[in-house]
Formats: sequence, C-alpha cells, structure tokens
Amino acid sequence: MSEKQIDRFVPDEELNKQKEIANKVRELLGTIYPQGYTPCAFVHSYGCQQNVSDGEKIKGILHSMGYQMTDSPENADFVMYNTCAVREHAEQRVFGNVGALKNIKRRRPNMLIGVCGCMSQQESVAKRLKSSFPFVDIVLGTHVMHKLPEIVYTKLTSGKRVFDISGEDGVIAEGLPILRDGTSKAWIPIMYGCNNFCSYCIVPYVRGRERSRKSCDIIREVKEVVAAGCKEITLLGQNVNSYGKENGEISFPELLYKLNELDGDFRIRFMTSHPKDATHELIDAMASCDKVCKHLHLPVQSGSNRILEKMNRKYTVETYLEKIRYAREKMPEISFTSDIIVGFPNEQDEDFEATLSLIKEVGYDLLYTFIYSKRPGTPAAEMIDEITDERKGERFRTLLAVQEEIAYKKLSDMKGKIFKALCEGEGRVLENSLCGRADNNVMVEFENTGKQKIGEFVNVKITSSKGYVCLGEAL
Repeated sequence: MSEKQIDRFVPDEELNKQKEIANKVRELLGTIYPQGYTPCAFVHSYGCQQNVSDGEKIKGILHSMGYQMTDSPENADFVMYNTCAVREHAEQRVFGNVGALKNIKRRRPNMLIGVCGCMSQQESVAKRLKSSFPFVDIVLGTHVMHKLPEIVYTKLTSGKRVFDISGEDGVIAEGLPILRDGTSKAWIPIMYGCNNFCSYCIVPYVRGRERSRKSCDIIREVKEVVAAGCKEITLLGQNVNSYGKENGEISFPELLYKLNELDGDFRIRFMTSHPKDATHELIDAMASCDKVCKHLHLPVQSGSNRILEKMNRKYTVETYLEKIRYAREKMPEISFTSDIIVGFPNEQDEDFEATLSLIKEVGYDLLYTFIYSKRPGTPAAEMIDEITDERKGERFRTLLAVQEEIAYKKLSDMKGKIFKALCEGEGRVLENSLCGRADNNVMVEFENTGKQKIGEFVNVKITSSKGYVCLGEAL
C-alpha cells in the first residue's frame, strides 16, 4: 500500500483524540442541562443508502457524547440534517426544513442545529447556510464526520459557529461508534467516493475519489453484525465493482467469496454496480455464492448510445445487454432493477424511444425513474437543452406506464412460487399482515399467524399481487 493510500486512513491517534473529546462533551452537557436530564438528538438522513449508513455513524458519535435519540426535532436539543446533493428537489427540502427550525430554537435557546453531508460539502451551499441561516450552528462536509466531537466541543466552549468542509481527497475512519437503525439489517460501506465523473452527477465532487476499506475491516464488521443477529447485509459503494482497484488488495468478486464463507444464516446484497465494471467474474461470483441475493441493481440511465456518451457512462447499450444476457444464463431466477433519467439535455424522441425499447427488452422488476435535475458544477449543467419541461413530463409518464405493465406481468408470474423473505414489520396492503423482502428484492405480504417473528426468514408462497407488492401465505 502506497504512502498516499495509507494517508487516507485516519490515524488511531486522531480517533482516540476524538473519543477523549467526546467524553469532555458529555461532561460539559452535564453542566448545561439540569441534573438527571439526558439531552436528545434528532438525526435525519436524506438520499441514498450511503447517507443512511453515515447517519448511523452520526447517531453513534452523538450517543458517545451523551445524547439519546429522539424521533422529533421539536423534542431535540441537537438537530442534524445529513443531506443529499444529487437532485435539486432534495436540496430545497433541506433548506425548508432547516428554516422551520428557527422558531423551535427560539423556544429552546440551548438547541444546536447542524447540517452535514453532500450538500454542505459544496462551498456555495455552505456560504448560503452561513449568510441566510444564522441560527445554524454547525456545518460539516463529507470528509470530517469523525471530527464531530471536536466540532461540537468548539461550539459549546466558544459559542461561535463552526464550519468545516475541508478534505477534498477524503479519508477512511475505521472504528467509529455506530447506532444502527435496526438489528436484522445492516448497511456496510466497503468503499467511498467515485472516479467515474458522469456528466450529470455531483457525487465525485462532494464525496471525493474512490478509496476502499481494507477487506479485514469489512469482514470484521460483517462478523460483528451477524453475531448480533443481523440477517441481511447490504454492501455499499458509489461503484462497488471498483472495490480494491486503487489499493491492489482484492477485487469485489473475491470479497463476495470471502463473505460467503462466513458462518451464519444471513444474506448479502450490494449496491450500486456501474455497468462498465460489472464483469463476468462478478456474475459468476453471484451465481456461486449461496448467501448472495440473486438480484442485480444495474443503473443504465438511458437506452440511447448518443445520450450515454453525453452522460460519460463509458458503455454502450449493446455491452449492457450482453451483461444482462450472461447473468440470466448463469442465474435464470435473477431479478434486475435500474435507474433511468428522463429528459437529459437535448434528449430527442428517438433517444427516448430507444430507452423504452431497452426497458421492454430487459424486463426490469423495478425502475427508479427521475426527470433530469441540473447540478451546478457538472458538465451537463452547461449543455444546451431545447426540450421543454412539458415534453419531459409527458415522457416520464409514458415511461412509468410502460414499466408498470412490465412489473405487473413480473409479479403475476410469481404466483404459485415460494420465496424466502426477511420479515421486516407490519404489512400495508392486508389487514393483520407482515411484510418482508424476498431474495429477488420484491416486497411480499403474508398473514400474521403469530408464528412469524420480525427479523427472521419466512418461506412465503405467492398467491396474488397488488401494486408492487406480492401477497402470499407463510409456510
């Protein structure tokens, strides 16, 4: 491992220093609040699963400083919004929710308000928060989360606002405390950052370049959550297929093999896979590993080679479809989900028709569809776009209708089959029912007979479907 790669890991000395400061914050809170009172923290994460995982670490760090969690900002002494910068709508929601805290803070003068994550890593956003939201106390970027105790301590002792969006290249901080949102499922990042620079995407600018965790640290964390009763582990990365490329350790398929060998009754998911790096080796590993779910989220974004080139996606429709065919040969039961962007700058009718054609050919089980959102600072934001918003909206609705028909047939074909589902909680379609996600990523609901337990696997025979949910009976 090179010296530069070693520098990406936060030294133990720094992590121990933050632990000591966290204890100082705990003592300080004891002098600020009445004896016997435990201050509460509210953490809300927007956006992707990587943000959800970061939010669990933020909760863990705050808990180490003496805060207990609450599910309401009105009851919180510390509010932290962990933000997403992928789409404009998400940013506006954050600004609206932050603004709503102003009146709450008037009633609770000791309340701390923080904003972190991808939005705050952008200098323009940090400046806006500083000038237009004077009641926001803390703003930190994506690369300094491990310094949260020091940042909070500085705020509490100096009374001054703290802004820290430093660290362009990004780091890896191992061993941070984690307060997970549940016990049966765990989000485990295996790498951070992105090297792809798709022309529409802000992520490489706010998350930094790719950097992989050591496989021994990932395996250790997986063992810990499995020992604690976890049944489903999702490996996270902006492009998990690039895992290990920059440090020369092991590849992502090799990591899957190692995790599959671990003892325990659990299953493995992963996201997201970039199509250009989704190799036959990866598909072979999925087929060979019994713990790896036979579901592949493979974002295609567009079915037009012209648009894919403008997006800087580095693959063609033809190479994408070849990977789909190979995966189906190896795993006939595999399910596919994908992301589609409608209305990329100057997308023509023939480009959109090519996307519809690809969707029909692949037959996705589920699509995550978005109308293009301009992100300042990305190449696509400067592209000429003569297509009206009205036309983009029409295409979006057409795409949804096509996918809905495909999904309905997919769900109908599941009737009579038996799937292993992880029971996650109460159902929403049937009365007195439980729900869970099957191996193929489809949500199923079944009658609660009292024999099934949340957090355990259940075999379900599918009898019908409603919307995007399969209905069945637990065996």
